[in-house]
Amino acid sequence: MPHPAIVKDNVAVITGGASGIGFAVALAFARDGMKVCIADVDQARLAEAATRLSSVTSATHVMTFVVDVSKAESVTELERAVRERFGGTDILMNNAGIQPGSTLFGEPDTWQRIIGVNMWGIINGSRIFAPNMIARGRAGLIVNTGSKQGITTPPGDPAYNVSKAGVKAFTEALQHELRNTGDCRITAHLLIPGFVFTGLTAKGRTEKPAGAWTAEQTVNFMLARLEAGDFYILCPDNDVPRALDEKRMLWAAGDIVENRPPLSRWHPDHADAFAKFVKGK
Repeated sequence: MPHPAIVKDNVAVITGGASGIGFAVALAFARDGMKVCIADVDQARLAEAATRLSSVTSATHVMTFVVDVSKAESVTELERAVRERFGGTDILMNNAGIQPGSTLFGEPDTWQRIIGVNMWGIINGSRIFAPNMIARGRAGLIVNTGSKQGITTPPGDPAYNVSKAGVKAFTEALQHELRNTGDCRITAHLLIPGFVFTGLTAKGRTEKPAGAWTAEQTVNFMLARLEAGDFYILCPDNDVPRALDEKRMLWAAGDIVENRPPLSRWHPDHADAFAKFVKGK
């Protein structure tokens, strides 16, 4: 059985919903007969996505909204518009994200933009939507899109890592708050994608790399884990199995416990030890 919030005529709102994982989620929900609002920054992409959604469901069940998730007032307008059109929200997927690249001492505007969209977008969405979702008294979901980079924090893109580490910490706090709120039937979940071939990760490529999953594969995995009740939805891909992800995450936590240098996985003095750890030696 699907999650009780994923039923015909319930309402789902997906930010970053015009493409990639967000659109794949919207398409899955539309096929289930749900009313879907896709929100994004690009009006043209939204219009194209709405046309595609209308091919699998009634056009009256599809809503689009131009939003800047980094701005609370824009997200507030989105939440109000959904209530006016559909009566409220049952599922919120805070999925909007960017990854333009960053360096530690690079342009501060780049840092502000990445953290604004990736972290504040999720904080804004959760804080603004959750109270009215709780008040509806119905089973519901808030799914926040994180990243493995927010857990293992590899070198090379520090602003993105910081933003996604914040998403993990915030979503954990959100679920704790929801489960300790009386009469609350909303649960929060952290989606941790693997290597997914989308516009965010394509980087000029037109064909999916063999190691990547499609957005549809990622969404199917997410839906199965939501049905199972998982909070941490840790997705594998065609290149990295769950067992390797677990080793990498355990090693990252071990840097603190073992008092190793930060990011020791990439430190020459610890490379051999990490390789043996992965092999189980």
